[in-house]
Amino acid sequence: MAGGTRNCEVCKDAISKYKCPSCFAPYCSLTCYKKHKETPCSKQVTSNAETPSSNQVTPDQKPYPTLLSKRSLEVEEPDLVLPETKLQSIVLCNEIRDALKDEKLRQLIYNIDSATNSENELENAMKMEDFHLLSEKILSVIER
Repeated sequence: MAGGTRNCEVCKDAISKYKCPSCFAPYCSLTCYKKHKETPCSKQVTSNAETPSSNQVTPDQKPYPTLLSKRSLEVEEPDLVLPETKLQSIVLCNEIRDALKDEKLRQLIYNIDSATNSENELENAMKMEDFHLLSEKILSVIER
């Protein structure tokens, strides 16, 4: 999604600071979050693994939810989707796995994934050496 800030989907007035961990609806406060939760929303798949805490988590949420959201699998450029063998190569690369043990790097990835403007977050992350090195390593693995 392109664009900057979004308004709270509950009160429609304030700028959202948080996202619902279930449906990713933007909201601005604990009051709006509680009101949002009065109506059940679609729950996302979560894993037991922890990810770094974020300033983007909900006020009543414990830090580190690993969100494995069910997002659309449609892409604008299907040629950019990696085949299963390349994805397995990434998963099996010890250097990548070791890099992902770094809490700051995991935090950065979580922030990109949960950001309203993920393209902007990704652009900022690429300026950081550790993230840039991880990206380069992933590219080298898939180009083999």
